[in-house]
Amino acid sequence: MKSTYGQYCPVSLASEVLGERWTILIIFALSEGSSRFNRLQRALPRISASTLAQRLRSLEESRVISKQKSVDGGAIEYQLTDAGEDLVPIVKQMGQWGQRWARDLEVEDLDPRHLIWSVHLRLDLDEMPSGRTTIQFEFTDLRKVDRFYWIVVNKRKVDVCLKHPGHEPDVCVASEILRFIEAWRGFRSLENEVKSGRIKVTGAPEMRHAFTSWLLLSAVAHVGRQRQGRERTLQRRNKKSY
Repeated sequence: MKSTYGQYCPVSLASEVLGERWTILIIFALSEGSSRFNRLQRALPRISASTLAQRLRSLEESRVISKQKSVDGGAIEYQLTDAGEDLVPIVKQMGQWGQRWARDLEVEDLDPRHLIWSVHLRLDLDEMPSGRTTIQFEFTDLRKVDRFYWIVVNKRKVDVCLKHPGHEPDVCVASEILRFIEAWRGFRSLENEVKSGRIKVTGAPEMRHAFTSWLLLSAVAHVGRQRQGRERTLQRRNKKSY
């Protein structure tokens, strides 16, 4: 039986649905278009398959999501219901709160698979070349198994590859993972980091020079950091550099 707070308070009732670990992140991933089980796993690489299945079941029972077979009939797809859509602005507000007030990052927070998944959702396809474009990311301070990732854009379709896609990349990006995440979140200037070589971008000149215009950065990169600490200091220095 699902645990409850035993209170009539609407905040208590909502917390019974939303308070379990991973639930909010699943709702956020669904809002960004990850409608199938395998895509949800790729969006949230540190969740186990069994936990994901349990949370999806719970959300369905709470009528936050519904499921149906895909158009081709080959897979189950999950969609937010009206109740689920009502949560999307709340979840986005939570992201803004986290940018302002959550703790500074620790080493264990630096998940490269989640980072690459986030990047592939935030590309400005109108700024990218027509035809196929492959970007290789190398996180230079990670062990070999976590070091390389690829994003392939072809006819406005964007794919993430965890193995070499079989053709040479057009642009190669090499950076320490924390530095890239700090640029992604708006605490450092991506353009300045690339110009200085601290984030190294190689490839044909026209591709290399256009790279920073392809990345839209985190959806909360514009939100000012309020909590005292390293990240606030970085963001303030970043603003002074313009």
